[in-house]
Amino acid sequence: MEAVVGLPAFVLFVGLIIVGGRTATTHSALESAATDAARSASIARTSFQAQEDAKTAARASLANQEIDCLSVEVSVDASDFSNPVGAPGTVAVTVRCRLDLSDLSVPGVPGNRVLEASMTSPLDAFRERP
Repeated sequence: MEAVVGLPAFVLFVGLIIVGGRTATTHSALESAATDAARSASIARTSFQAQEDAKTAARASLANQEIDCLSVEVSVDASDFSNPVGAPGTVAVTVRCRLDLSDLSVPGVPGNRVLEASMTSPLDAFRERP
């Protein structure tokens, strides 16, 4: 009788631990991907190239960490590339991942969850321009 009462609670507890671990691991990977993307964007010479480099770096970082998102969205704010030479600026990157949790089927846990991480990186004020 004790097993009938205790087993479902134990299974639910283990499921919640797995959800928490998967969420924490994915968030950590997103922070790393945002850092890589911001750094890649900050060393580009043009704003268009910065956006392309950031998207490529973020997707590669998530793939290298074996993070499987249902969808990945990379937003890049490269507006400071238009600053005059000598003026400071930054590039900001936000990486969003729709994490699939449907395989866990834990009551009260949604089938997927959107996680995001943002990072900024300074632009070299005297960088070479095309």
